[in-house]
Amino acid sequence: MQVEIFSDVVCPWCAIGKRRFESALARFDRADDVELRWRSFELDPGAPVTSDVNSASALAEKYHMTLDKALAAQANLTEVAASEGLEFHFDLLRRGNSFDAHRLLHYAYEVGLQDALKDRLFQAYFSDGDSIGDIDTLARLGEEVGLDRIKVAEILHSDRYAAEVRADELDARQLGIGGVPFFVVDRRFGISGAQGPDAILAVLNEAWANAHPAMTVSGSGESTCEGDNCVI
Repeated sequence: MQVEIFSDVVCPWCAIGKRRFESALARFDRADDVELRWRSFELDPGAPVTSDVNSASALAEKYHMTLDKALAAQANLTEVAASEGLEFHFDLLRRGNSFDAHRLLHYAYEVGLQDALKDRLFQAYFSDGDSIGDIDTLARLGEEVGLDRIKVAEILHSDRYAAEVRADELDARQLGIGGVPFFVVDRRFGISGAQGPDAILAVLNEAWANAHPAMTVSGSGESTCEGDNCVI
């Protein structure tokens, strides 16, 4: 079973959705048969590489709300994140462009470290106050999860995996995905938003049953041998 998750590393609900998906997967009987892949999605492709603008002020300006409402929204998200075992520190958050982070995630997929890097990027952005658009920071984060730092630096100073990021984003548009997180299961089932583990688990079970239908049996047990009921 293939599960593709379209998300952005600067999306708080994506970080929360990851934890909820992991909770659902832990209860899924066929978890070992799930192939997980993170797909690229940029919420703000035009964002500057780095920015010193306060995150609450930026939120208030973007959604035309008061600063108090923006702070309240961040406080609510912090509580929701805490319920999933995550620490959000919006006061430390440094806004930036996520394109290079997505390129690095494509490389990490090729070497089997994509999920670990995704976790580290979420922590760096929402908890540690790291600059997610800074190449040197990305190189350090990649190294921390086991990527070769020299190789990472070479990639980030080139345009490698840019086409793959753009292909993911085109794919998202063709699938009608307008917001993230968005979970695509076997290209037949979709889950929009950071839904609870029960809802995610239900889709995983339905997708598995759809791909592996049970055999329909007709007849009765009167003409079959089971155990020792036919021993002569």
